[in-house]
Amino acid sequence: MFAQKLINSSSRSQNSLPLLYPLRNFSLWSMKKDPDLEAALSRTRRWIVKNQIKNMILRCPDQAASVKYLQKKFRTLDLQVKEEESVKDMQEPFYVERLAKLLMMSTNQRINVVKLNELRRNLRFPDDYIIRILPRYPNMFRLVNHTGRKSSMEIELLSWNPDFAVSAVEASALERGCSPCFSCSLPSSWVQSWERFHEFNAIPYVSPYVCASGLVEGTMEMEKRTVGLVHELLSLTLWKKMSIVKLGHFKKELGLPDKLNVLLLKHPGIFYVSNIYTVLLKDAYNGSELKEMDPLVVVKGKFGELM
Repeated sequence: MFAQKLINSSSRSQNSLPLLYPLRNFSLWSMKKDPDLEAALSRTRRWIVKNQIKNMILRCPDQAASVKYLQKKFRTLDLQVKEEESVKDMQEPFYVERLAKLLMMSTNQRINVVKLNELRRNLRFPDDYIIRILPRYPNMFRLVNHTGRKSSMEIELLSWNPDFAVSAVEASALERGCSPCFSCSLPSSWVQSWERFHEFNAIPYVSPYVCASGLVEGTMEMEKRTVGLVHELLSLTLWKKMSIVKLGHFKKELGLPDKLNVLLLKHPGIFYVSNIYTVLLKDAYNGSELKEMDPLVVVKGKFGELM
C-alpha cells in the first residue's frame, strides 16, 4: 500500500521536480542537423502525443473508458492495445536487469525514486515497477529512506550480478572478437573530427560498471568512462535517446560533469545532439530507423498506426 502511494505521489511530482539545470542557464548549442535522426526524433514526439490518449484511458476507473466517452474527444479510436500489457509481462526479466544495471553504474548503488520516475518510460519500466519488481526480488533491491520524506526515497542494489556488468560496447566487441571500442558515424569530409575520434578511441575502453574512484577528474581516462556511461545509459532506453536536462538530474548519482552538453558535443561521431535538448545514440540507428527494435517499440508502433 505504501509503495502504491509512493508511485502515485511520484507521478504527481514529476512535473513539479525543480530542474537542476534551468533552461535559461543551460548553455547548449545543437549539432548540424541530421535529417534522418531529426525524423526519428519527430516520430517519437508524435508517439508521445498519442500515448497521452492511452494514459487518459488508464486514469479512468478500472482502466476502462467507453468508446462514446472517448469519441467526444476523438473521431475514431481502436482500443485493441492489450498486446502492450502482454509484452510488459513477458519483459519482467529485462526490467530487473535494466534496473540492476542502472544501480550498478551509480556511485553508491542507490538512485532517488522521484528522479528515476522521470525516466521510467524512456527506460521501459512499467508504471508499477516498484510494486511489480521490488517485492519479487528482495535479495536484489530494497527501498531505503534516511530522512522520512517521500522525496528522499531511494532504490538500493543489494547484490552485484557480474553477468549484468557487460556494456553494449563490450557485448558488441565480444560478438566481433575484438577489443571494446566505440563506433563512429561521421561524413568522410569531417577529417579533423575523424582524427579526434581515432585519438580518443585509441585510449583503452573503461567500462561504466568499473568504480571510478581510481580515475582522476579531467583526464582522458575519466572522459572515456563518462562517454561510455552515457553510451550505456542510452543503450538501455527505448529509443536510444534521452533528454539532456533530465540526464543532468543524475549528476550526483552517476558522477556526470557539470558541462555535460560540452562533453556530448565533443563526440559528434558517437552522439547526436538536437536543438530540443535531446541526445541520441548514433550507432543505434540506420538512417532514421532503429537497428534493433525492442518488442515494446514494435507494439507502440502498432498503437501509433491504430491512432
